[in-house]
Amino acid sequence: MAFTFACPTDVFYNEANVKQIDVPSFSGSFGILPDHVPLLAVLKPGVVTVTEEDGNLKKFVVSSGSITVNDDSSVQILAEEATTVDKLDVQAVREGATKAAQELASASSEEAKAEAQIAVECYEALQKAVE
Repeated sequence: MAFTFACPTDVFYNEANVKQIDVPSFSGSFGILPDHVPLLAVLKPGVVTVTEEDGNLKKFVVSSGSITVNDDSSVQILAEEATTVDKLDVQAVREGATKAAQELASASSEEAKAEAQIAVECYEALQKAVE
C-alpha cells in the first residue's frame, strides 16, 4: 500500500510501498493492512511502527496528528512532531517524565493541570518507546 508519513520538519515516507502500519489513536491502537476500510483518525502520543516491504520494522515517536486511509488503500500520517525512536535520549526522557509528574502534582489551576497532564502522557509514550 502507498504510504506517506511526514511532519513539519521531515518526510519519512513519500508514497512508499509498505506491508503494515501500526498506529496509536484516541480511539485505540490499530494496525493498517492493504485494503483497510477507509477512515480518518487522530493520532495520540505514542509509537508508529512501519513494516516495510522487506520486513524491516521502523519505529517513530509521534506527538499528535492525523491518520487517513483512503478508498485506494493509500495511507497518510501527518504528525505535529515525529522522530525515529533511535534518536531519543533515554536520560532526557526520564528527567522530563519526572519533571512533568512534579508539575502535575503542583499544578494549581485547571489550565496548568491540563497542560501538565498532556506532558505526562507524552513522556509516558516516550518511556514506552525507549524500553
